[in-house]
Amino acid sequence: MVGTAAGDTRTTAEDEGGGADAKLARLVAALREADCGEVAADAGRRAQYSADASNYRRVPMAVVFPRERRHVVEAVAVCRRLGVPITSRGAGTSTSGQAVGSGVVLDFSRHFNRVLAVDPEARTATVEPGVVLDDLQAAAAAHGLVFGADPSTHSRCTLGGMIGNNACGSHSLAWGRTADNLVELEVLTYGGTVLTVGAMTAEEVAAAVAEGGERGRLVGALAELARANLATLRTGLGRFPRQVSGYALEHLLPEHGFHLARALAGSEGTCAVILSATVRLVAPPPTRALVVLGFEGAGEAADAVPALLEHRPLALEGLDRALTGIVTRPATRAEIEALPPGQAWLFAELGGEPAELPERALALGEAAGRAAGFTGALTVTDPERARRLWRIREDGAGLATRMPDGSEAWPGWEDAAVPPARLGSYLRGFTALMGRHGLRGAVYGHFGEGCLHVRIDFDFGTAEGVATFRSFVTDAARLVAEHGGSLSGEHGDGQARSELLPLMYGPEIMALFERFKDLWDPDGGLNPGMIVRPRPVDGDLRVDPRRPAIPLATVLPLHADGGDLARAARRCVGVGKCRTAGQRGDVMCPSYRVTLDEKDSTRGRARLLYEMTQGQVITTGWRSPEVRDALDLCLSCKGCSVDCPVGVDVATYKSEFLHHHYRHRVRPASHYSMGWLPLLARPASRMPRLVNAVLSSRLSPLVKRLGGIAAERELPRFADRTFLSWFRRRPAPVPEGGAPRGPVTLWVDSFNNHFAPSVLRAGVRVLEAAGYEVRVPPGTQCCGLTWFTTGQLGTARRLGRRTLDALGPSLEAGVPVVGLEPSCTAALRTDLPELLHEDGRARLLAGSAVGLAELLVRSGWEPPRAGGRSISQTHCHQHATSGFDADAELLRRMGVDNTVLRSGCCGLAGNFGFEREHYAVSVAAGEQVLLPAVRAAGPDTAVLADGFSCRTQIAQGAGRRATHLAELIAEAL
Repeated sequence: MVGTAAGDTRTTAEDEGGGADAKLARLVAALREADCGEVAADAGRRAQYSADASNYRRVPMAVVFPRERRHVVEAVAVCRRLGVPITSRGAGTSTSGQAVGSGVVLDFSRHFNRVLAVDPEARTATVEPGVVLDDLQAAAAAHGLVFGADPSTHSRCTLGGMIGNNACGSHSLAWGRTADNLVELEVLTYGGTVLTVGAMTAEEVAAAVAEGGERGRLVGALAELARANLATLRTGLGRFPRQVSGYALEHLLPEHGFHLARALAGSEGTCAVILSATVRLVAPPPTRALVVLGFEGAGEAADAVPALLEHRPLALEGLDRALTGIVTRPATRAEIEALPPGQAWLFAELGGEPAELPERALALGEAAGRAAGFTGALTVTDPERARRLWRIREDGAGLATRMPDGSEAWPGWEDAAVPPARLGSYLRGFTALMGRHGLRGAVYGHFGEGCLHVRIDFDFGTAEGVATFRSFVTDAARLVAEHGGSLSGEHGDGQARSELLPLMYGPEIMALFERFKDLWDPDGGLNPGMIVRPRPVDGDLRVDPRRPAIPLATVLPLHADGGDLARAARRCVGVGKCRTAGQRGDVMCPSYRVTLDEKDSTRGRARLLYEMTQGQVITTGWRSPEVRDALDLCLSCKGCSVDCPVGVDVATYKSEFLHHHYRHRVRPASHYSMGWLPLLARPASRMPRLVNAVLSSRLSPLVKRLGGIAAERELPRFADRTFLSWFRRRPAPVPEGGAPRGPVTLWVDSFNNHFAPSVLRAGVRVLEAAGYEVRVPPGTQCCGLTWFTTGQLGTARRLGRRTLDALGPSLEAGVPVVGLEPSCTAALRTDLPELLHEDGRARLLAGSAVGLAELLVRSGWEPPRAGGRSISQTHCHQHATSGFDADAELLRRMGVDNTVLRSGCCGLAGNFGFEREHYAVSVAAGEQVLLPAVRAAGPDTAVLADGFSCRTQIAQGAGRRATHLAELIAEAL
């Protein structure tokens, strides 16, 4: 042992005995009586907040969501009175365990998140602690400014969290850490004192001491701490920029302005609660260029860093083949394959005037060329391509949680830093150390500042694996200390490194750290167990061999996770990309973007599913109302399956859960009315005029109410004639020149067959014009999607077998199956093969199912010229499976000037948007980008949407008819 966990007499969720429930009840009652904002202590909330992005799990007593300053003050007062510890939390993306606690968690991100002021002349901004960095950047950008620190989680991390960790990011090389950009903090101590802190002159310190009071006592004691330890602070702290571990006491030195705000940066919420922050802004360069440098290995890349720093890059990031090898998305893989050859790369960003950048990029490449192991350079000036490349690096923390062979990898030693001149030596020593312990990891990080990130394949599932973890991190701490480095370079110490700090600092500095903590927080109520008096590095593990998962058998095979729901759910390591509120061209997570509630994020749902497998907080397994409620607003859009860096697939988990939850129980009405719609549509299509008349009569409200359908929704009208009726009665086509491209099977989906047969007729016309012989499956088939999404997996399996029986001969003959409805095409490719994984025909179907644009582009067919302008909405399931590239290429060949909307999910999502309780969220999702864009489009601009749901949302929400790609092509023939 290198440290011991201190005893803690405060009331926490870890207390045992019958009194715990009574203590919790008193706490919740007191918080609500004091008006502390939104207070939650139900099992679902406690499960959602039991983990961050680290290896640790601590279940809180309650979660408080303050809306305003007084709520924070009152919540702290209640906790102080009852002796309950407090953990401040932003986005919960901390990788070291400092954002979880067993007392009260204050979540600032949901409501206490405003930009209060931007002063472009002073180049400062004042913000609340829950403001997301991207929101601050947007406010600053209006004045041509940016906030310099920019961690890869910028789309969801909060300024309060960044201050707590002293976050850095890629551009701290040029613009400094968060601490370097702090002007002033307004903070609240656990004792209830509110004070504003920043830089202070000797005269100001003396005046504060003379004034007395709690502020004067604190300022005076801190000034005395610095005065009595000048030599130690000057030689032991602040030795290089990424020395983030411990408390930043170097800022107490007179030459650093006795800057109390900067001294609090990196204190991880252990000293004070932030109420507001004033930060410095900088002017970015007018133009940037990305220079990618290839090397034979990560060690050679690290050795090249000192020479490259002389060229003043804005950023100098590194990653190796182990990280890029995890990427599976085709578009991203294409970018990776275009990189210079090698096993590791440096991403160097240059900034300046456009005329100077080519020469600087060339000089940088020449400098790299003189380094050992250099393999080549690539200069990227196209901002969009540069963004795509940077996203590989940004997604590193998520990507690296799975090794190329699919095995799990974890944080725990992901953040150490050494002076850049020693990075090569440290990296080689670190690689050798992993080898000695039998461990592997993907390396990436801020090479320009000597900060190395790595996720390692620790085995937390066995006692031996946990012992290896402890032994390894202890050895790694010694290795960092030997290289003059810091255990943390930007993520903070938390529970992951606090116990190891004595190996880096020794007893004198550790004693100063304890003194600093005690001056601010003598009661020890703020985030106890972090930095000083630490909790053990191998305690409170999220995956613990002493807490085996409850065996929950699944219907779906979950192949990627060995059929283990717990392992599938813990794919989510908490990096929180699903909490991105702004539209960035991806889909995940539409419900979170509307509600901004952790419960409605991919991460929140995965946390609850994982806790369900643990049986401690969520105790009723498949019958859990907490899990059901968290999954309620999941649109089954499949966005997370591709947008989440580690492929957390909540849509699939939801189907599995609903199957068990409602087994032998009455389901929601919409599961019958919408889930069984493909079957119900068959008799309705025999008398469409009568059915339409009833659905538009005074009986319509009753029909909607009985079916669980929103009163505001207009029910789709059945077509006078189904597509199958038309196709099977039409004269046999006699195409000019026959069908040189051979046969295709057109998948007749239930939606277009019964409600929009013109789409399928247009598809036939286009396919025949392209030289194909169009066939349809015998009978009336269904992919089973509506049953799958509502968790009626038994029925979905039966329908799937029927589909395979109908398609079997053509599949064995190699005939493509062409789908025009993206959701059904995706179901044929993914859901049905997953359901019937034991049937070889299902695998054949997965490889044969293809979208219209994919088939036509692949065949080389030249479409007719159409011209004009269009905007297009990509269906979520298409985004998750095939993407829009083929559609874009076909439109380009047609001469159509198309704009792909960065709108994410349309919000209707099959049955979701028709359901009474989901209508408001459905409309809100559509109103974020899609519906306003459609309304703004001119009458001559075509609105393209292949999904039936998307077209329905557009028609009902924007009053505009959207066109299927097949219809656009057919019209141009």
